[in-house]
This record gives sequence, C-alpha cells and structure tokens, in this order.
Amino acid sequence: MGIATWAQEILYIRSVFCLFVVIEDHLATRNIKKDKDVTELYLAEKELTECTDLSRFKYLKCLWLNKNMLRQITCLENNFQLSELYLQNNQLTDVYGSLKHLTSLEVLMLHNNQITKLDLIVKEFKKMQCLKTLNLFNNPVAQEPDYRLFVIHSVPSAELLDRQEVLKSEKDNARKIYSQEREKIRETVAFGRRSEGPPNIYYPGNEQRLTKFDTRDLGNSFLRDSPVYVSEDDAFNARRLKKSVTLYTTFDWSKLPRLEERRQTDNVFDSPEIITHVYR
Repeated sequence: MGIATWAQEILYIRSVFCLFVVIEDHLATRNIKKDKDVTELYLAEKELTECTDLSRFKYLKCLWLNKNMLRQITCLENNFQLSELYLQNNQLTDVYGSLKHLTSLEVLMLHNNQITKLDLIVKEFKKMQCLKTLNLFNNPVAQEPDYRLFVIHSVPSAELLDRQEVLKSEKDNARKIYSQEREKIRETVAFGRRSEGPPNIYYPGNEQRLTKFDTRDLGNSFLRDSPVYVSEDDAFNARRLKKSVTLYTTFDWSKLPRLEERRQTDNVFDSPEIITHVYR
C-alpha cells in the first residue's frame, strides 16, 4: 500500500472518529439516550470530508450537513423519514442516486456546491411529491439555458425555487415548452369537453337552419334526438318540458261519506279519487 493510500485511510478514519464524537456530543447535550428519539441532527460547520452511515437514526427528520467539505453523500440510505435536508456550502459535484429514495423531503438545500448535469439532478426529485422548497443556485447547473423553467416542470410540487416564489405563469410557460403534445390536446378542449365546432352550430340565427347538419354527431347538444329549432328560446322550452318530473299521488277522501252515513244507507259508494301532483 502506497503512502498516498495510507494518508487517505488515515484521513478517513480521522473524519469518521470526529463525526462519531460530534454526534455523541450532540446527543449528550440534549440528553438523548436512544437512537429512536433522534429526530434532528445538527452536523454543520464540523469540517467533515466524509459522513458515515446514519441508518441508526430511523426517525430522523431534519439533518444539517451544511458548511462542511463533503464531496459525496452516501450516508442516507435508510433515512426515509427525512423532511428537511441542508447540504449547502459543501463541495458536492454529483448527488445522483443518493437522494431519490427520500420521498418525504419538503425542504432541500443544495446551493453553493459544484453540481453539474441538470438532467441527472432533476431525476433525483422525480418521486419527491412533497418537495416545496428547493435551492440550487450558485451551482454550474443553474447556468444552463432555461434552467428555472426546466426545474419547475420537473418538480411540479415546488413552491419556492432559489428563494423565489414559483408563479403560475412560470408553470404555464414550462408546460408549453416541455409538454407540447399535452398542450395541443388541452387547447382543443372547451368547457370540459371537446368542441364540436363554432357556436353558430348550437345556437343558429333565424336566417340559418341546421338541416344540413347531422344532429346525431353533435354530442351533448339540445339538438340531439330533437327536431331542428329555429331559435334558442324554442330549444330551451323544449328542453324544459323534457326535464325529469316528480309525481306525488294522494287520495281525495273528502267526497266519501263518513262511517255513520254508510251504516244508515245501503248505497254502494265508489273508491276514493286518486289525485296526482306533478312537479318539475
């Protein structure tokens, strides 16, 4: 083993030992004795070059690793409950494959690093449907063309990107650029359904009759299965008469004799009259 390799091993062991000491001091300061009780871990500004596996803290939700000298992140393989992760001000060049499993993240800070390859970095956020705050500024990726619109399109849940609110107009522009096929379909939809043509097909004037149109192809129209109407009012009246009705039926007992009258006569009386009320 060469001298350079020995030096790297010594640096790694020293970093791991320093991190162990920092974590233990952090837990002792807060009087935490069980790993399952750790929900926040502050490891910022510790001059860390490596970070050991933090799987022992299964319920960890907030982690500060900012202002260190980290070049990669391989310590979060089993910390699925993380909701806030602070990695800004490090020396990260790539986080691909290190964060995509953290689907509960709501806040992710990655600014002031050396991250490149925008298409790879946004793939990390694909399953992060709760991610609302994201910082990537002061990275090489932030200099790529249409960077902001591409990130907005790739992370639809983002509400704050690089310390600026994500506007509805930006989401619309991003959709028009990166979802062109979907936008073409969207433009053909009118009032929740596909348009069957201009308004004069459905509401013709007195001078125009619709005998030349096949009313069976007009979809949800007042012309369907109906005669061709001259005016809009005629169509409204016809539709009103076809609305569903409510029937309320009662018996008219007022025209029947009382029990005493029945006993005093031998006449045969008819059944009570049925009265039906119709409500539209």
